[in-house]
Amino acid sequence: MKKPKILILMGSDSDLSVLEDGLKFLKDMKVQYKVDVSSAHRNPDKTVQYAKNARGEGIEVIIAVAGLAAHLPGVVASHTTLPVIGVPTSNGALKGIDALLSIVQMPKGIPVATVGLDAGKNAAILACSILSIKDDDMRKKLETMKEDLKKENEEKAATLQKKMSH
Repeated sequence: MKKPKILILMGSDSDLSVLEDGLKFLKDMKVQYKVDVSSAHRNPDKTVQYAKNARGEGIEVIIAVAGLAAHLPGVVASHTTLPVIGVPTSNGALKGIDALLSIVQMPKGIPVATVGLDAGKNAAILACSILSIKDDDMRKKLETMKEDLKKENEEKAATLQKKMSH
């Protein structure tokens, strides 16, 4: 079995639902990945070890899913030079705005790419886009995906035009 290229960390197992579409996308793209729960607050040593050891284990991109204070992506990014993609979740009293702001307001020198609230699939697509820099098969798969999105949009436009032209 190939080594995983993407490490996906969640602050809590309750974040798994945010990842389901993204995990399906990665399976469809035939990308190996590893998923684990590693809280920046409840198990910081584990989180730091994942970040520090990822490159040596063949990981090329890290996705970190977190809600509320959402420190996981930033803590991971502070301990690696690999690209980190943060996925804020919409849980809690502030409906994810706190998580979103926490992830996008990283200090200079510790960047975290950020996708939208609960956008696990977009995180997976972005991770694959990063991998496609040196993987032509991945690039071709992403190009096909974009063409499929275009066709789907054109079909919806044609359906709408038929409905509107009575």
